[in-house]
Amino acid sequence: MQPRSAENATAVAGRSLAELLQEPELLAGVAVVALLLVALGAFLWRRLSRTRSDRFLAALADREAVAVLMHPNPDPDSMADTDAAIQYAGEIRHSENRAFEAVLDCEFDRIVTDIDLAAHDIVLVDHNEPRGFPGAEGLTPLAVVDHHPGAGEGTKFTDVRPGRGSCAGILAEYLRQQGWNSRNGDRPLPSRLATGLLYGIQSDTTSFTRGCTPAEFDAAAYLFPAADPDALDRNTDALPTAVEELVRLEGVTAAVVTGKRNGTIYISGRSRDDRVHMGNAIDAAVEPFADASGGGHARMGGGQVALADGGEVALSEPTPDDAPGPDLDDRLFAAMRGEL
Repeated sequence: MQPRSAENATAVAGRSLAELLQEPELLAGVAVVALLLVALGAFLWRRLSRTRSDRFLAALADREAVAVLMHPNPDPDSMADTDAAIQYAGEIRHSENRAFEAVLDCEFDRIVTDIDLAAHDIVLVDHNEPRGFPGAEGLTPLAVVDHHPGAGEGTKFTDVRPGRGSCAGILAEYLRQQGWNSRNGDRPLPSRLATGLLYGIQSDTTSFTRGCTPAEFDAAAYLFPAADPDALDRNTDALPTAVEELVRLEGVTAAVVTGKRNGTIYISGRSRDDRVHMGNAIDAAVEPFADASGGGHARMGGGQVALADGGEVALSEPTPDDAPGPDLDDRLFAAMRGEL
């Protein structure tokens, strides 16, 4: 029985093939379907095999110029995140940040309003929503690369990884994927760039002791051979910020420091208390004030509030006559207590 069944199957297959050959339209349809399947397979293979850095470069490929925008309080991580013409809102104030700018001979263009942007297309690094200057809310970024929580997206590219300890580590990953070699080779990684990115990782993870993931160690190992150790060692004796000193005191689990300079109140906070998400607390505290921004991580956050001409904070919405406006210090304490 089995041989006869095999013969019958062969005969049926032969008749089907013969009938198919006698139907040109049907044969053409089968060929089209086969070609579509091959094309779909090739497309999916290319799509799945492309790295994030490939997609990032593809998003920028047809742009003549882009403005790479840092957040209003740029730190070494933010400053290290590009080797292009960086622009920033706010001021480079912290001694560590000024050291980065001076030691690595970087040039940063400060912007006051959206009119100051050097290009129409913007790329956000180390933050995912434009903020910190008039007109920021109307900007739509072309691309976003960040490691902070948030819903910001780029129209062409978005890479937001809140689980990572630094944005500089993500950019180092891009360079590695594109074949930049930190041990010389055909495409040597520039020392200044490697030093800056390593400095950014070291700063944002507090020398690899806070918020660090295996990816940060891997990025540091990649960058280190090309980095300039003398540049990294300079300015290591700079005084730590006041808020970091406060949060180290016995019994202190969260602290916020504010200071006024050039018509702006600057805010810096640190938390060792699981009940206090410092970035969210500062963001909530500054919410009613005009020209204010805040945010950050659970353990560290920052913000700024612009002062009106009279030296007082301005509100987004006016209060009824004779009604006192919200007090920034009171709101900061309330936010840390979870009342906002």
